[in-house]
Parts: sequence; C-alpha cells; structure tokens
Amino acid sequence: MADEQYYNLGTDRNGCIRHCAHARVGLLGNPSDAYYGHTLSFSLANFWASVSLQPSSSLVIKPHPRHDPMQFDSLEDLVKRVQDEGYYGGLRLLLSTCKMFLNYCDNHNITLHTGNFTLSYDTNIPRQAGLSGSSAIVCAALNCLLEFYDVGHLVKVENRPRLILTAEEDIGITAGLQDRVVQVYGGLVYMDFDEDYLERTGNGKYTPMDPQLLPQLHIIYAENPSDSGKACTQFIYRPT
Repeated sequence: MADEQYYNLGTDRNGCIRHCAHARVGLLGNPSDAYYGHTLSFSLANFWASVSLQPSSSLVIKPHPRHDPMQFDSLEDLVKRVQDEGYYGGLRLLLSTCKMFLNYCDNHNITLHTGNFTLSYDTNIPRQAGLSGSSAIVCAALNCLLEFYDVGHLVKVENRPRLILTAEEDIGITAGLQDRVVQVYGGLVYMDFDEDYLERTGNGKYTPMDPQLLPQLHIIYAENPSDSGKACTQFIYRPT
C-alpha cells in the first residue's frame, strides 16, 4: 500500500520536476460516491503513473512511445494495438489537465508566470482494470503544474480531487470523486459524500486512516479487460 498518494521525485539540476501518483482500490462503498454514499479506498504502491515537467522555450506535450503510438509496422500491427490498448493513451489527459488547470486559476484569480514547459508521462498501471490509471496521470500532472507555477498554497488540497475530476470529465470520462480523493490524500481514506455538504462545498468529508488497520489483501485483474469507463456510464444511466 502507498502511504502517500504521490511521490515528489525531485527536481534535477536542469529544473525537471517529477511527480508520481499511485493506483487506487475502492474497497467498500464503490460507486456510492456518485450517490451521496460512503466509501473506503486505499492507494496501491505496486502501480503508479509518473509525470515529468521540463522547462522549455515552447509548450510541448510529448506522446508516450507505447501508449500514444503514431507509427506502426503494418496495418495488422495497428489493429492489434487498438484491440489490446484501445484508441486512447495519456496524451489527451495531459492536454485536459493543462486546460482545466488554467481555467481554475483564471476563475480563482491566481496569476501564473509566463514560462513554458515540456510535459511527458509514463505508467505501469494496468489499463481498464478499474485501478484509476487515468486519474493517476492527471494527479501527477497537476502536482507538476502546481510546483512549476509555485501555486500549491493557493489550491487547497480538498479542492484538488474536484479539479482532477473536471479534467477527466472534459474528455468524456465518467467517474466520481472517490478515486481522486485517495490519490490526493494517499494511504487509506474514509469518505463521506453527505449530500448537503457536497452540494454546499463541492467536496465530501475526507478522513485519512491508518493503513495498518487493513488485513493482507490481494489484487486480481484481467489482462484483456473491457472499457471500465463505458461500464460505469451504463451503470450510472441505467434506470432504477
């Protein structure tokens, strides 16, 4: 289990900023975060996404060589890649994170300096396994942006899960706050999505807990799963 949601992997002498965010497991209550319920989740140290931000003269979003390929050996190779990995990598997540970060800063009168950067990512979180791989990339990217612009003190920790969620929603990902909360707070987190409180503040009530309270756990996931986002969409819109 990851005691912290992300690691600051440091800033090298060239000014490159690196952050890491872990996968998460919804242990109890999932997906009642979408229905004013209660959830218990923890971050998983075995899998993570890392994002690097390097100051540069132009703003560059770098595709991942495996997850965002634009060159293939053949048509058959292209089809196999799509069948195994789907149509989307992490590139759109980085783009959306940058967009929603700027929108948030504009809406909250947070001034940003004019420096540019090159943003890249890597991940070992299994795709479409329900381990929150997309939000891990967004979370790590957000932490890089907060450090680069030195505005972390102006974006409250309790508001960051909502900001991460808006970046995913902007590209059509259906989700709730739960995953983003545990990736921001790290470790084991109890969440109370009380309706009145959520409607009033935009957040739930989040209580970090001691991970040592949990028994030994094992994670089982499929190697070739279906699209977890599509499954959640059907569940949310299914009539009761």
